[in-house]
Amino acid sequence: MALEDEDLLAEAFLREPRRYTSHQVADMAGVPVYRARRLWRALGFANVADDAVEFTESDVEALKTMLRMISTGAYDEEHMLLIARSIGRASTRLAESQAEVGAESLDQAGVPLAERPRAWRRRAEMVVPDLARLLVYAWQRQLAAAAGRIAGQDMSAVRLAVGFADLVAFTRLSRQITSTELARLIDRFEGHSADIVTSTGGRVVKTLGDSVLFVADKSHVAAEIAVRLVETHARVKDMPELRVGLASGPVMWRMGDVFGTTVNLASRLTALSLPGTILADPQLAEELEGDRAFRLREVNRLSVRGLGELAPFTVTRSEPT
Repeated sequence: MALEDEDLLAEAFLREPRRYTSHQVADMAGVPVYRARRLWRALGFANVADDAVEFTESDVEALKTMLRMISTGAYDEEHMLLIARSIGRASTRLAESQAEVGAESLDQAGVPLAERPRAWRRRAEMVVPDLARLLVYAWQRQLAAAAGRIAGQDMSAVRLAVGFADLVAFTRLSRQITSTELARLIDRFEGHSADIVTSTGGRVVKTLGDSVLFVADKSHVAAEIAVRLVETHARVKDMPELRVGLASGPVMWRMGDVFGTTVNLASRLTALSLPGTILADPQLAEELEGDRAFRLREVNRLSVRGLGELAPFTVTRSEPT
């Protein structure tokens, strides 16, 4: 792509001209350039040359906003950096996925490569304002829900049911099918999985192409999600079998991700599960005891890497009586 096309395309998506260097942005915000660059990198952007005219009025305002939040005491600098990193990670993934969908749309429309820069600029004018509104809307709804869950919690002692599900023999399958077929399979898996988790009352923490990590406040909700995941994906043509590990216990939340022994245990149990099987740790199985929706069966003791031995339980849906 010609340099002129790159400039026009960037400004089409930024929706304003680039007119400042990094030093000018820092001067207008009233901070040393090293501090401005630290916040800029936290948002996921690389440093640029001192004389590169890369920045817009919005870049100045974004820097001033972060500095104002620090100066007013809303966040200290380290927490502001954490916030900026979480925004950077989330927005990078959103931007990459939306750009891929845009490229697929242009491919399907048969737009020649030579005409792509102009087509991309037209697309930016058409979709960017609406996507910006959708992004703010979804973020506000999610923030309201998260704040409602967390407001009354002792964050040092959060207990959750954690589920980890992955597709069996996915790596081998990925070598046997085309990239287009692989992309469609991943889209189906991630789409169906997210629908099942959220509609059942859980929360998707992250997806990794062939796997999904989810949490629920109650063990019976996590078990219902696991059963639905296995049942649903078994009905999808050419979808590899699914296996799921479940564990219940203390969990540490950090920047939208979950950590701790409970998460590790769910992951390890998944690796030990047979295709089409759900394995639960003894704690989650105890919390399901007496729940007529599920049938539990203890299996032989297993050695769980890094966590010692335990006797997990398979979880299946109870047969109707």
